[in-house]
Amino acid sequence: MKSLANALVATCLTVTTSLALAGTYPDKPIRMVVPFPPGGTTDLLGRVLATRLSETLGQQVVVDNRPGAGGTIGSDVVAKAPADGYTLLFGTVGTQSINASLYKKLPFDAQKDFTPVALFAGVPNILVVNPNVPAKTVQDLMTYARSHPGALNMGSAGNGTTNHLSGELFKSMAKVKIVHMPYKGSDPAMADLLAN
Repeated sequence: MKSLANALVATCLTVTTSLALAGTYPDKPIRMVVPFPPGGTTDLLGRVLATRLSETLGQQVVVDNRPGAGGTIGSDVVAKAPADGYTLLFGTVGTQSINASLYKKLPFDAQKDFTPVALFAGVPNILVVNPNVPAKTVQDLMTYARSHPGALNMGSAGNGTTNHLSGELFKSMAKVKIVHMPYKGSDPAMADLLAN
């Protein structure tokens, strides 16, 4: 991860140096908007990157969580900020591509209003169930869900997130009825899963 962070820092410096010709970049703190709530995967990865960038750049990088609407609220904050390299978006596949196909109108154009800097991480989706659900395998889960249609709930980090869409794909392929429960991030969904 260290070499990936170094590559990202080098890329950031290349892009932002051209934006900040009027001085030495960075000469003030940098805001990194994470468009999801604290405690989830995107937030944790954003904080790792912010720490590494702060160390490398010698300037504080502050994480600003702006959750809501599948990352749209935080993304909009960055889209409307000056293009001076001092406001960064820790985007996801949802904020940069999925949302454009889910929402009729976004307050920004993900293709035109952002300049990609670097890929920081790839995160897998994992299917987990509460221990009270009598399923030890995926086949057990499908069998139980088929015999109890609509009795199971599926939590996700929000509408249009990759875990929501993965869950919908699972439901479709397994031919099961499970109720989708969108949360405002993965951390609250996991807390409710653990609390049954």
